[in-house]
Amino acid sequence: MHRFLHFLVYSSSEAEFVLITAMLLLCWNIELLAGLTANSKKWKHAWVNAKFIFSNFPLQVIVGISFAATMQWTAKHHFGFFYELPFLKNNWWLFVFTFIFLDLGEYVYHVIMHKIKRFWMFHVVHHSDLHLDTSTSLREHPGENLIRNSFTLLWVFISGTVFWTLVLRQIIQIASNVFAHVNYRLPEKLDGLIGMVFITPNLHHVHHHYTKPYTDCNYGDVLSIWDRLFGTFRRLPSSKIVFGVDSFMDEPNRRVYLHLLKLPFGKYRKSPGEALKELHQANK
Repeated sequence: MHRFLHFLVYSSSEAEFVLITAMLLLCWNIELLAGLTANSKKWKHAWVNAKFIFSNFPLQVIVGISFAATMQWTAKHHFGFFYELPFLKNNWWLFVFTFIFLDLGEYVYHVIMHKIKRFWMFHVVHHSDLHLDTSTSLREHPGENLIRNSFTLLWVFISGTVFWTLVLRQIIQIASNVFAHVNYRLPEKLDGLIGMVFITPNLHHVHHHYTKPYTDCNYGDVLSIWDRLFGTFRRLPSSKIVFGVDSFMDEPNRRVYLHLLKLPFGKYRKSPGEALKELHQANK
């Protein structure tokens, strides 16, 4: 156990890089062999999404420094409610509790990204991908990257999360996130079992359906239990799923990287459902 923790502490960046590369390669080949839909421009599509790695990298360096400084301070001062729970002296319980707490935090963050209009304009960059596949997991605007990590930093601060538990949790999250976006569906019986606890590609595909209420469901990051608990869990047959966002389906520049970077700073776009609801209320 000590050697494993030592590896996580001193090799976290390398471990995350190796894992995300391996998961991308694995899921990419799954898509090639058994993908749901064929995309003749798969490489071009992947290159547009991969460019977000480069725009997010400088921010990740700053975020990494912020996390390290925060966790050093909380450890030094024993700050955070984890320090008040005596059963968390056991490393295994500490990791399980940390994992569950941070996963709940990701659920809360994800719901907020959908409910606050300006935040949604950042998140829509991810949702506007009409060809969901492995590369979509890379499609995150730097602004959303900052918002997401700010929320995680808040959860880490108030809880007193220990460094190695965060690293191990991030490694699991990366694998789960890449797999959730793969252009492949699990057999229904297998998905029914795994989906009782974890987010699967089948469930996350529903979240990427282009219209509400499906866009506003299955917010879970790794665990699906939060959606079941808070009433945001839904299923939809694969034959009825259309990827994208209804207010951006006709966006001519949705495949242009620089346009996607500027997109969140433009005018908020109402969905047809929102526009119809507002019209109905105005006519009352």
